[in-house]
Amino acid sequence: MEIIPGRGVELVVIGDRRAQVEERLGPPRGDPGRDPAVYATTPPLVISYAPDGTVELVEIGYSAQGGEAEASYDGVQLTHRLIDVVVAELHARGYASTPCDVGHDFHAGFSVWSMRVLWAGEVDPTAGEDDPRCVVEGVSVAPYSYFSGA
Repeated sequence: MEIIPGRGVELVVIGDRRAQVEERLGPPRGDPGRDPAVYATTPPLVISYAPDGTVELVEIGYSAQGGEAEASYDGVQLTHRLIDVVVAELHARGYASTPCDVGHDFHAGFSVWSMRVLWAGEVDPTAGEDDPRCVVEGVSVAPYSYFSGA
């Protein structure tokens, strides 16, 4: 699933109304009024809504299936890969980022992050049990100001 930096993904973009999203994706899993709302897509989409009911943040989780089932941008698979490798590939393509507590916020309008649920051995068979490298578990998409607070 290709991200659109600062905007979202093809299925859901910043500013869409909740009714529009649910018309396209169906109802969210669990409590329909819950925010953020989790949708049964592959990869999974987690949508945060502003008080006026419009999309303010689009998050894409990892699927562990590879290919189109992972978030990508500009030919780089973003999710379910080592975060240092993803960041290095994006920097090599000219995309600047700022480190944050759980990953990197890219000035183009997205963030790659890890909550350390996955371990390096899930994506690198040579990794030892104590390998500290992080795996990208998700991508958040919004204008850079959402991440920077500016």
